[in-house]
Amino acid sequence: MPHVPDFVRNVMGSSAGAGSGEFHVYRHLRRKEYARQKFIQERAEKDLMDAAYHQKLEEHRRAAEERTAKKRAKRLKKKQKARKRPKSENLSKSENSNSASEYSAESGSSGDEENK
Repeated sequence: MPHVPDFVRNVMGSSAGAGSGEFHVYRHLRRKEYARQKFIQERAEKDLMDAAYHQKLEEHRRAAEERTAKKRAKRLKKKQKARKRPKSENLSKSENSNSASEYSAESGSSGDEENK
């Protein structure tokens, strides 16, 4: 995009003491001024849209963090609840797993004898 000056020098009216050649100078300066104003307006609109976009991204990020925190708290609560179970439940579960492993070991050894 071409450089647009911040202000325009030699601003003159279309008829105030202008000769026949000054109208073209005036028209050129007017076009430059309109281009400068258009550029400023477009930049302001772009800045507003960028700000709205970044605000929307921030809201989505915050909502995602809230959901994650809620699920994390739920997982931790479940984990704490599992740790606080009475030991009798833990023993009965371990006995069941031990008896199952003993059964598989016994059946495995008898299977080896048959194969020999």
